[in-house]
Amino acid sequence: MSLPQLNVYRHDRTTRSLVTFAGEIDLATAPLVRGALAGCLRDGVRTIDVDLTAVTFCDASGLNAFLTAFRLGADRGTILRLHHPPPGLARVIEMTGSGFLLDVHEGLPARRRAAAVAGGSL
Repeated sequence: MSLPQLNVYRHDRTTRSLVTFAGEIDLATAPLVRGALAGCLRDGVRTIDVDLTAVTFCDASGLNAFLTAFRLGADRGTILRLHHPPPGLARVIEMTGSGFLLDVHEGLPARRRAAAVAGGSL
Protein backbone atom coordinates (compact mmCIF):
# COMPACT_ATOMS: atom_id res chain seq x y z
CA MET A 1 0.00 0.00 0.00
CA SER A 2 1.46 3.34 -1.03
CA LEU A 3 1.42 6.47 1.08
CA PRO A 4 -0.90 9.33 0.10
CA GLN A 5 0.79 11.75 -2.23
CA LEU A 6 -0.11 15.37 -1.66
CA ASN A 7 2.30 18.23 -1.22
CA VAL A 8 1.12 21.42 0.43
CA TYR A 9 2.85 24.79 0.04
CA ARG A 10 1.76 27.98 1.78
CA HIS A 11 2.98 31.47 1.04
CA ASP A 12 1.69 34.35 3.18
CA ARG A 13 1.70 38.04 2.44
CA THR A 14 0.20 40.10 5.27
CA THR A 15 -3.43 38.91 5.52
CA ARG A 16 -3.45 37.00 2.23
CA SER A 17 -2.27 33.43 1.69
CA LEU A 18 -1.58 31.34 -1.40
CA VAL A 19 -1.97 27.63 -0.69
CA THR A 20 -0.77 25.33 -3.46
CA PHE A 21 -1.63 21.65 -3.52
CA ALA A 22 0.22 19.16 -5.73
CA GLY A 23 -0.86 15.55 -6.13
CA GLU A 24 -4.11 13.74 -5.35
CA ILE A 25 -6.80 14.91 -2.97
CA ASP A 26 -8.87 12.00 -1.72
CA LEU A 27 -10.09 10.45 1.52
CA ALA A 28 -6.50 9.77 2.64
CA THR A 29 -5.15 13.26 1.88
CA ALA A 30 -8.21 15.45 2.61
CA PRO A 31 -7.06 15.87 6.25
CA LEU A 32 -3.95 17.64 4.89
CA VAL A 33 -6.20 20.00 2.93
CA ARG A 34 -8.42 20.65 5.97
CA GLY A 35 -5.34 21.23 8.14
CA ALA A 36 -3.71 23.68 5.74
CA LEU A 37 -6.90 25.71 5.34
CA ALA A 38 -7.69 25.59 9.06
CA GLY A 39 -4.18 26.91 9.72
CA CYS A 40 -4.87 29.90 7.48
CA LEU A 41 -8.09 30.62 9.35
CA ARG A 42 -6.41 30.18 12.72
CA ASP A 43 -3.66 32.63 11.66
CA GLY A 44 -6.19 35.34 10.74
CA VAL A 45 -5.72 35.18 6.97
CA ARG A 46 -8.44 37.26 5.26
CA THR A 47 -8.04 35.96 1.69
CA ILE A 48 -7.08 32.38 0.87
CA ASP A 49 -6.20 31.65 -2.75
CA VAL A 50 -5.96 27.91 -3.43
CA ASP A 51 -3.92 26.92 -6.48
CA LEU A 52 -4.98 23.52 -7.80
CA THR A 53 -2.87 23.60 -10.98
CA ALA A 54 -0.78 20.59 -9.89
CA VAL A 55 -3.69 18.54 -8.51
CA THR A 56 -4.22 15.45 -10.63
CA PHE A 57 -7.35 14.17 -8.85
CA CYS A 58 -9.84 15.46 -6.30
CA ASP A 59 -12.81 13.47 -5.01
CA ALA A 60 -15.83 14.44 -2.90
CA SER A 61 -13.80 14.43 0.32
CA GLY A 62 -11.60 17.15 -1.14
CA LEU A 63 -14.58 19.18 -2.28
CA ASN A 64 -16.06 18.80 1.21
CA ALA A 65 -12.83 20.14 2.74
CA PHE A 66 -13.01 23.21 0.48
CA LEU A 67 -16.71 23.77 1.23
CA THR A 68 -16.13 23.48 4.98
CA ALA A 69 -13.22 25.95 4.87
CA PHE A 70 -15.32 28.32 2.75
CA ARG A 71 -18.17 28.21 5.29
CA LEU A 72 -15.88 28.61 8.31
CA GLY A 73 -14.04 31.42 6.57
CA ALA A 74 -17.23 33.22 5.60
CA ASP A 75 -18.25 33.21 9.26
CA ARG A 76 -15.01 35.11 9.98
CA GLY A 77 -15.07 37.39 6.95
CA THR A 78 -12.42 35.39 5.10
CA ILE A 79 -12.59 34.84 1.35
CA LEU A 80 -11.56 31.46 -0.07
CA ARG A 81 -11.15 31.03 -3.83
CA LEU A 82 -10.10 28.01 -5.85
CA HIS A 83 -7.92 28.58 -8.92
CA HIS A 84 -7.25 26.17 -11.81
CA PRO A 85 -9.17 23.10 -10.60
CA PRO A 86 -8.62 19.87 -12.56
CA PRO A 87 -11.38 19.23 -15.14
CA GLY A 88 -13.10 16.53 -13.07
CA LEU A 89 -13.33 18.75 -10.02
CA ALA A 90 -14.51 21.68 -12.14
CA ARG A 91 -17.38 19.52 -13.43
CA VAL A 92 -18.34 18.41 -9.93
CA ILE A 93 -18.23 22.01 -8.70
CA GLU A 94 -20.54 23.03 -11.55
CA MET A 95 -22.93 20.09 -11.02
CA THR A 96 -23.22 20.69 -7.28
CA GLY A 97 -23.79 24.44 -7.57
CA SER A 98 -20.53 25.17 -5.77
CA GLY A 99 -19.27 27.66 -8.35
CA PHE A 100 -18.97 30.28 -5.62
CA LEU A 101 -15.70 28.51 -4.69
CA LEU A 102 -14.09 29.46 -7.99
CA ASP A 103 -12.29 32.65 -8.83
CA VAL A 104 -14.86 34.82 -10.61
CA HIS A 105 -13.01 34.67 -13.93
CA GLU A 106 -12.68 30.88 -13.82
CA GLY A 107 -16.41 30.45 -13.37
CA LEU A 108 -17.14 32.25 -16.64
CA PRO A 109 -17.37 30.73 -20.12
CA ALA A 110 -14.06 31.14 -22.01
CA ARG A 111 -15.16 34.06 -24.22
CA ARG A 112 -16.53 36.09 -21.30
CA ARG A 113 -13.48 35.20 -19.18
CA ALA A 114 -11.15 36.55 -21.91
CA ALA A 115 -13.14 39.79 -22.06
CA ALA A 116 -13.02 40.18 -18.27
CA VAL A 117 -9.27 39.62 -18.17
CA ALA A 118 -8.78 42.12 -21.01
CA GLY A 119 -10.81 44.68 -19.06
CA GLY A 120 -13.94 44.42 -21.17
CA SER A 121 -17.44 44.39 -19.81
CA LEU A 122 -19.17 41.24 -18.69
